[in-house]
Amino acid sequence: MATIKQVGPGRKTTGTIDGITYVTRNGVTYARAAPTMPASVYNTPAAKKRQAIFKMVQMHMKYHLRTIKQTITPKGNGTATNRYYSLNGKAFSLALDTLAELYVEGQDVSIDDVEQAISDYATEHPTAITIASKSGYHEVFLTGEWPSTITLNASAGGDSTVIVIVAENGTTTTINADGTTVVTNGSSSGGGSNTGSDTGNGGNTGGGGLPGGGGEG
Repeated sequence: MATIKQVGPGRKTTGTIDGITYVTRNGVTYARAAPTMPASVYNTPAAKKRQAIFKMVQMHMKYHLRTIKQTITPKGNGTATNRYYSLNGKAFSLALDTLAELYVEGQDVSIDDVEQAISDYATEHPTAITIASKSGYHEVFLTGEWPSTITLNASAGGDSTVIVIVAENGTTTTINADGTTVVTNGSSSGGGSNTGSDTGNGGNTGGGGLPGGGGEG
């Protein structure tokens, strides 16, 4: 299980859960050293389950950190991870609810368990989890297992299209409207290896409102 580190007050906040203020920086989630509410408030079974869900979301974001940084445009002065959590926090709470109950009961939960729960939820709700929300490009939704490549499409005037293929290994392939291709190798830092399928979601698919959840600093 991922560990939430502690910092003092005064940091930009991701959100407050049961009186504990959190912030996510570079894929790592930190909690204020002292909660703003009595211990009795966040030691209830329901509070422990919400905190377990947050830890699991942290595991998921760290696992896909390198891709999230390339496919999510931050809002204002925030970060890509903050924006990603803001878009998908409500959906993640629903996807991980049963798994969180098992964790609170004392069962071990692995990253594979977390990814499976999110994949199952995305299969049933194909427009609930946004994995690409980049300025100038169509949004992409998770519809099953997290893909090893995510395809972004942007109109470049008329019927011309700019396509960016983002791979979990950090490589970005840009296919320009004139047909030229540029391949950029990503850094080696960030999320772990991926076990998803090799098919990317189409950038023009999906629709409807985005789920809320999680404040953004």
